[in-house]
Amino acid sequence: MAVVVLSYFQVQEFSKKFTHVITSGGIGPTHDDVTFEGIARAFREHLFPHPELVAVCKEHFGTDDLTSPKLKLAFIPESSTLHYGVDKTTGEKSRYPVVVVRNVYIFPGIPRLFEMAFVRLEELFRNPNRQFCTRELFLSADEFSVTPVLNDANERFKDRVTIGSYPDFYNSYYKVKLTLESENCASIGAVDDFLHAQLPEDLFVEYDHDPVTHAADCVYQMADGSDQFAMKVRQSLRVVEQAFSQYSWDEICVGFNGGKDCTALLHLAYAVACHKKLIGGTLRSQLPALYIRKGQPFPEVELFIHRTKSRYHLDLLVIDGRIKDALSKLKQTRPVISAVLMGTRRSDPNSAMLKDFSPTDSDWPPYMRVNPLLDWSYSDIWMFVRQLSLPYCVLYDRGYTSLGSIENTHPNPQLKRVDENGIVSYRPAYQLSDQDSERAGRN
Repeated sequence: MAVVVLSYFQVQEFSKKFTHVITSGGIGPTHDDVTFEGIARAFREHLFPHPELVAVCKEHFGTDDLTSPKLKLAFIPESSTLHYGVDKTTGEKSRYPVVVVRNVYIFPGIPRLFEMAFVRLEELFRNPNRQFCTRELFLSADEFSVTPVLNDANERFKDRVTIGSYPDFYNSYYKVKLTLESENCASIGAVDDFLHAQLPEDLFVEYDHDPVTHAADCVYQMADGSDQFAMKVRQSLRVVEQAFSQYSWDEICVGFNGGKDCTALLHLAYAVACHKKLIGGTLRSQLPALYIRKGQPFPEVELFIHRTKSRYHLDLLVIDGRIKDALSKLKQTRPVISAVLMGTRRSDPNSAMLKDFSPTDSDWPPYMRVNPLLDWSYSDIWMFVRQLSLPYCVLYDRGYTSLGSIENTHPNPQLKRVDENGIVSYRPAYQLSDQDSERAGRN
């Protein structure tokens, strides 16, 4: 990305030459923030305190004193217009607008804020008379093995389609992402057809890069079938729906420790919450979740939990200790919580006799344990996770099939492989064929 520093006379020149001129930064409270002043000078205007921006500054800084440095952000060129973006996920209006002077758009300089503002205002820059098509393809092969085909495709279609190739060494689902860009949708289709004809079909991966946003639609669509797995998903949805109808939002939480089962459970619960309009928009923003941290956790698990908290907007409660003690602490810190959604399956230790709704034993803190996944198998969990492209802890790609703490967990020996040079590695957890050995490697 090229960065161009414009003087005020260049702003005026660019304004005449280009449809849109975008600036970044220089709109803060300090002496060196002079973007508004420079653009006002370019168009021979004065700065004035815009009433809406004064109100925003008062709300944010607690003052509307025009002599305060904090109000410098409210002084903008006289012909300015204000554009408030809208979050496409929540529908919420931006708190602070982007200032526009004629066709000059003045964006904040902080990259995260710039990106957020631009995405929310992207319609301002869209030409309704010009069509632009894009498509992404995902391959399970490494980039070197498909390079000849990509070179051939580029030579054939380079005048109509731009083909991009991006390897990913850490993704659990694909190794290469291909991007196809063109002003002609038919040309995109022609490249797609060519690649499918030239490459083995099993190299193409169905991948959803935003499964959380699509959670409700995809999970309920998965349950709308006649096969045994669809029936299990459908029954699990009923259990979660019943739990959300019996308990208020503040009375229930989702157990989440970063493992595969609770990863599936969390997504299932999130899908129901979205489907039932319990979360999203301004009504609800955070799904309550409980992480009971036992022993010495893997750093990879902690990182995955941290990222999942952000990904699902979780109100995550973290309590250290054994489960019984942790629930006692939960009762003290959040006494209103009376039910916990759990990723327990019948194959788990001491779980064969559990029901969908099972209260804790009399000598435990009183909670209703809600068990939507009781009848799921090991392969069911992985089918759900991978069909929906859910992110999961990277340890599962290193041969771990059941996660505990560092002290008691090792890769599953059933997944061990040794190459011709004697180098040991492990196949990923979803390739385990003997489901009865799921806890092998776990002390």
